[in-house]
Amino acid sequence: MLTLNSPVSELERVGRVLSGKLKKIGIETIEDLIFYYPFRYEDYSRLGLIAELRAGEVVTIRGRVNLIKNSRSPRKRKNITEAIVEDDSGQIKAVWFNQPWIARNIRAGDEIYLSGKVAGDLFNIYFNSPNYERVSTFAANTARLVPVYSLTEGVTNKQLRFLIKAVINLTDQIVDYLPEPLKSAEKLADLNWAVKTIHFPADKDSLSKAKRRLSFDELFFPQLWAQLIRRKLKNKQAPIIRFQQKKTQQFIANLSFTLTEDQKKAAWQIITDIGKPEPMNRLLNGDVGSGKTVVAALAAFNVVLNGYQVVFMAPTEILARQHFLTLRRWSGFNKSKLALITRSQHLIGDNNLTKKNFWSEIKNGRAEIIIGTHALIQPEADFSRVGLVVVDEQHRFGVQQRQVLKEKSTSGPHFLSLSATPIPRTLALAAYGDLDISVIRQLPKERKKVITKIVPPDKRQLAYEFIRKQIDGGRQVFVVCPLIDLSDRLGVRSVNSEFEKLDKEIFPDLSIGLIHGRLKSSEKDRAMADFSAGRIKLLVSTAVVEVGVDVPNASVMMIEGAERFGLAQLHQFRGRVGRSQYQSYCFIFSDSASQESLARLNMLTNCYDGFSLAQKDLALRGAGKIYGLEQSGFSGFKIADFSDPVLISQARSAAQKFLNDYKLKDFPALNWRLANYGFVDHLE
Repeated sequence: MLTLNSPVSELERVGRVLSGKLKKIGIETIEDLIFYYPFRYEDYSRLGLIAELRAGEVVTIRGRVNLIKNSRSPRKRKNITEAIVEDDSGQIKAVWFNQPWIARNIRAGDEIYLSGKVAGDLFNIYFNSPNYERVSTFAANTARLVPVYSLTEGVTNKQLRFLIKAVINLTDQIVDYLPEPLKSAEKLADLNWAVKTIHFPADKDSLSKAKRRLSFDELFFPQLWAQLIRRKLKNKQAPIIRFQQKKTQQFIANLSFTLTEDQKKAAWQIITDIGKPEPMNRLLNGDVGSGKTVVAALAAFNVVLNGYQVVFMAPTEILARQHFLTLRRWSGFNKSKLALITRSQHLIGDNNLTKKNFWSEIKNGRAEIIIGTHALIQPEADFSRVGLVVVDEQHRFGVQQRQVLKEKSTSGPHFLSLSATPIPRTLALAAYGDLDISVIRQLPKERKKVITKIVPPDKRQLAYEFIRKQIDGGRQVFVVCPLIDLSDRLGVRSVNSEFEKLDKEIFPDLSIGLIHGRLKSSEKDRAMADFSAGRIKLLVSTAVVEVGVDVPNASVMMIEGAERFGLAQLHQFRGRVGRSQYQSYCFIFSDSASQESLARLNMLTNCYDGFSLAQKDLALRGAGKIYGLEQSGFSGFKIADFSDPVLISQARSAAQKFLNDYKLKDFPALNWRLANYGFVDHLE
């Protein structure tokens, strides 16, 4: 007897080969199959009469097969299957290519549905490769809203519909984990009905109700988990960081720039939070170049003045070193008590120590602010009194890494996440429900817009000439490529081949640097140091320069193979220039002739707001691809729409109300589902 846990190999027509292909798309059991949702639908629900058909319309007809036969085309020797189908109003021809088995599946006299787009003209119409199906009590491929699934090689939509149709009644075995009071209050359909309907909806209204239930579930569980984290944090102790008003004002007065209103607001929100006895759990989200580092530094400054350490974790050695050098430049910090740890360096002040001595000094409180990469979470890492943990580009770290970092502090520290990838509000509410959110949208007033152009192949030489003039004028240039090594299969430019071309052919007289993830730390540090000091005029790099790299003298960003990057990432690259008084430029080169790809890249040329671009990227590419949410326990989003603020808000409110009104332990099915969802909070 089949159950939800039965392997799909036990189903009719599923052998070893097909089950292996299904595994590639995550389908191993019948439960996997049932919860493999369509991503769109073909609307074949309109039933028409043959005599009333018009070329170009999408329609379903019901008729009898008068004739069906196979033949071969005289020129290309293609196998052609032709059928004549009639209803009471007339007859029409249907044609299929290279599908000779259709003549064995359908015979003269059969009553069938044909669904598809009517081909031809005013005088001669026919169906070209329509979906077909014998008239039965349950149509899966015709005469309805027909589900369309994401596929892998060797698996067709028709196969998936057949398999799902065969097991769809097993949805009755699904345990609905949402309590009745919650479903009633939110007007939600039953889960088994929703899963059955998402595959084979009776009509658009039914589909809408099923989508709403399944989307609500995907949004509700993260919110429920987030509310549990918030409540748990309220019961924990964290050091009270008292605001050092006069010294903070002096710190700000000594800066070489003026804080924006958004920076001031965000800084005050953070300083207010760390002044409370429960741990802060906040995300500081800002557009590229909006000045998140100085806001985090103001918080760190107050933590240090209160006698606690700050741990500052960055995703790359380049970014960690840059933060270290930035804090050294600001007069409020004691340079001798700033520490940096990467794979190659163990600095406290100006002293490079052995790893053992470094951690001994850190444990003894020798450093006030410890900046580093993953090296901060190695087994021997030990701290003294951590009052604040700052994680830059936090979505780039797995939750387990963040958890280890938090556990290495002896007290319950405050937690601040930074993200330079602007996050649309709806996504932030859904994915970061346990975090309070501060947003910096304003850029410094002196910043100029980076002029952005898509450069066609025939204008490449002109771009090189422009770059030459910029370098002759004292400026520097970034060149970003998608890959490290040349890929003949993908036909994509690589940093190694681009470096060779620019160094040997285009600019043989210039000093050109190379940086990518496979280089040794010392080689990367040397290249970045030389570029920052102006000794290198043109730096060829992979995406390792995407975030945080600050070279004010650089005025041109040249992006090769731009179609392989998302809008949000391209905006990050663009943000590496335009960081001074010099007019800056971003040149976009694409190897794709796709109009869709070029239209997407064109969005960059007239939009400079990272939040707007992120919203467009979200619609085009999905949340996980942009924000790496699979690292945060949010890989379960299959159907939820992050552009639906109403449903996100409802899920959030429902989670809050449920925990206020009920005890989770009283609902075993809900508790089980939550425990098996895979969430890990940002602190625990």
